[in-house]
Amino acid sequence: MGLEEVQMRNLDHRANRAGWLRAAVLGANDGLVSTSSLMIGIAAANKSDFLVTAGLAGIVAGAMSMAVGEYVSVKSQNDIEAADREIEINQLATDPAGEFDELVHIYMNRGLSENLAKEVVTAMHNQNALEAHLRDELGHFDHTRARPVQAAVASAIAFTAGGVVPLIGALISSSNQVNLILVFTALGLLGAGFISAKIAASPIPKTIVRIFMCGALGVTITAGIGWLVGLTGI
Repeated sequence: MGLEEVQMRNLDHRANRAGWLRAAVLGANDGLVSTSSLMIGIAAANKSDFLVTAGLAGIVAGAMSMAVGEYVSVKSQNDIEAADREIEINQLATDPAGEFDELVHIYMNRGLSENLAKEVVTAMHNQNALEAHLRDELGHFDHTRARPVQAAVASAIAFTAGGVVPLIGALISSSNQVNLILVFTALGLLGAGFISAKIAASPIPKTIVRIFMCGALGVTITAGIGWLVGLTGI
């Protein structure tokens, strides 16, 4: 089996989607739930005149917040990985024998004999010692490497897409806005669950139920708070 064939087979795995998929799923759910919750909460508080304006403002503010938050958090992970890389470079330069033995013991713990482990480590050190230690000692892989820009963009786009769904419900009719927002939000949560399950190759019913129930809980709590605020006349 050639290297190209191995790489093609590896495309079937979902691990290389983990970074942007996590950000996109989080963004889409957050967009759906926060936007619909905001508008339903305002409607429950008898402030419907500002419903669409609040929805638009919530989408813009939420998308920017998600993008910045994802970038900062994933960049922190990226910085940690870069710092670990520098530490490993320094250790290989100052104590190559110790690093050699460390990798030997890692392979021995995985079931290789001492002689075979030494042969493997020798071959890997001759090829690329740093990458071998980053991969097998620290668990750093290129396909799971932190990508802050990718995460930020995926999060912002997904949040906007999710937030637009309940907003459409509010724009269709001014006389039945709350019910339409709820219907569109429910459909959006079902769609988000289905798409997430297909991309991640996870069980579709289980994923849909999890995303739908969590989203419905968030909307219900916000609507309840809005209703209480409306009763108090604040």
